[in-house]
Formats: sequence, C-alpha cells, structure tokens
Amino acid sequence: MLSLFEMISRGGILMAPIIFCSILSLAIIIERVISLNRAQIDSKEFIGSIDDVLRRNKILEAINICDKNKGPIPRILKAGILKHDRSHEEIKEAVQDAAGFEIPYLEKYLAILVTIATITPLLGLLGTVTGFIRAFMVIQLKGGLVNPGDLAKGIWEALITTVAGLVVAIPTYIAYNYFVSRVNSFITEMEKSATRLLDIFSLRDREI
Repeated sequence: MLSLFEMISRGGILMAPIIFCSILSLAIIIERVISLNRAQIDSKEFIGSIDDVLRRNKILEAINICDKNKGPIPRILKAGILKHDRSHEEIKEAVQDAAGFEIPYLEKYLAILVTIATITPLLGLLGTVTGFIRAFMVIQLKGGLVNPGDLAKGIWEALITTVAGLVVAIPTYIAYNYFVSRVNSFITEMEKSATRLLDIFSLRDREI
C-alpha cells in the first residue's frame, strides 16, 4: 500500500498547484465559517430592541445597541439611525450605502473558492493528458516492446492527478454553494431589517 507522500510524488509536477489549491481552499473555508458565524445575530430580537428604544425617541441608546452588536445588520441600521432627523429618502439612501459596503465583505474570497473549484479538475485533466503522453512516449522509444511496468509512471500520473483534482474541487464547490446560501440569507435579513427601520421612523413621524 502506497503512502500519501508516495502517491503525491507519483502524480507529477501538477500535483504542486493542486495541493496549493487544496490548502488555499481549506484556509478560506475556515475563515469564512468563522467570519459569517461572528456576523450572525438574531435579527428579530435585535430589531425588536431597536424598535423599543426608537419609539421612545432614545436615539443615542439605539446607536449604543448597534455598537454593542457586531455584524452587517447593526451597522446598516446604525447608518440609518444616524440620519434619523433627515427625510425618509435620505435615511433609505444611507442604509443602502451601508449595505453596499457590507455585501462585498460577506462575499469575500468566494470568487477564489469558485475559481479553485473550476480549475482543479482542469489541472487534473491536464495531468491525465501529460501522463498518457508520457506513457505513449515510452511505447515509441521502446518500439512497442514494453511491459506494464514501463507504462506505470505515466499511468500513475494520469490517474492520481485526476483523482486529486476532483477530491479538491468537489468539497470546494459544495462549500462555495453553502457560503452563497449564507450570504443570500444575510442579504435577505438586511433588507427586512432596513425596511423595518424605515417603518419605525415612518410611524414615529406620524405620531409626532
């Protein structure tokens, strides 16, 4: 039974970029899991606390609540609350501008993940092609008088790079889709929270 190192070494030079992609993919997945979990809050409970203090016109208290909670939703609501004395459109614009800064943060590194998921199978396919080229070169050099051992190196390279590329690409693509789903969920919660904030200010203005 071959060790992992022996299998990697038999995969040829293209195993180097595949391994690099696997390490980069793992690092991004860990970073995104930690970052998105930190950004997650109970939006209903949060907006409820904001609603309570704004109805009593305690603007500074609402801002302090936003400062104490980390994540995109508190930050975009804070941007709107800071414009509490402006028109409905100005508050809406402030919230939209803040959201425009938050969304790229939520989507950070996702383009790299999908790139890795795309190119690693291609690197594996390239290794397959170069492996078979190596095998056919051996056949040509020996005038067709070869035994299976003569072809083993090229076949190893062809098969190992293909498997390695798929082993990296499949979990990376699954992780990418998971993170896209998480980001879309964040965006939906941000939209709901922003709409609720505008409703709170509209109700407050009618009561004044």
